[in-house]
Amino acid sequence: MILPFLGRTALSFLSYLGQLLLLVNETARALVVSPIRWRLFFRQLVEVGFRSQLVVVVTGGFTGAVFAAQTYFQFNRIGMESAVGAVVAVSMFRELGPVLTGLMVAGRVGAAIAAELGTMKVTEQIDALRALGVHPIDYLVVPRALALMISMPILVAECCGLGILAGYFVGTKVLGISDAYYLNTMIKFTGARDIKMALTKGFVFGLLVVFIACHQGLNAKEGAVGVGRAPTEAVVIGSLSILIVNFFLSFALNIFYPGGV
Repeated sequence: MILPFLGRTALSFLSYLGQLLLLVNETARALVVSPIRWRLFFRQLVEVGFRSQLVVVVTGGFTGAVFAAQTYFQFNRIGMESAVGAVVAVSMFRELGPVLTGLMVAGRVGAAIAAELGTMKVTEQIDALRALGVHPIDYLVVPRALALMISMPILVAECCGLGILAGYFVGTKVLGISDAYYLNTMIKFTGARDIKMALTKGFVFGLLVVFIACHQGLNAKEGAVGVGRAPTEAVVIGSLSILIVNFFLSFALNIFYPGGV
């Protein structure tokens, strides 16, 4: 019973991965050979980037604040409260900022993309685009992919910035850590390497969110049931993919961006 189940699961995973790679390949080809629809791109840039800022900065701000507080409570026991700034900054750049931004965007943007494309699929609007000579990938996927490729690193930067600022406020104004010690350790142990890792992770997570969401939407079926299932699966698969890829990406980036700042 176990072996057949594992075999079916592996085959399903490989099939899904293959479909996803085909979508990535078609999108990359469209970026090279087809003209970019700038109006659609800027519309998506506002929708997936500008309108996602509130949820991202609130998430980053409160995460940085509570992380600074919890770090202080533990470090205060061993007289290392001055290191709180460095721990908060490095953690926000390397892990918390990119991952939390990716999860929030997957929940907000990924679900919206999957629902929109799924509705178009079951109402045969995508077939109508083909009948009019418009390639669905050029019209639907490329503008969204470009928008998220540009928006995600910016959103990650905002999340990290607000998290570090909130952590500084809580650490120095609420918990009484010396401003000089807090800033000195933060600047000493945080550098360009950490920022590069944050932006790179944001870019990769943006690609995961958009391609998974577009794939779920373009393959929706069974009418209203399929439209309801597509965004749910897009959020679940996108969130799990971000968490899994983050593990391997953390090791890869430590090799790609070796020591120092």
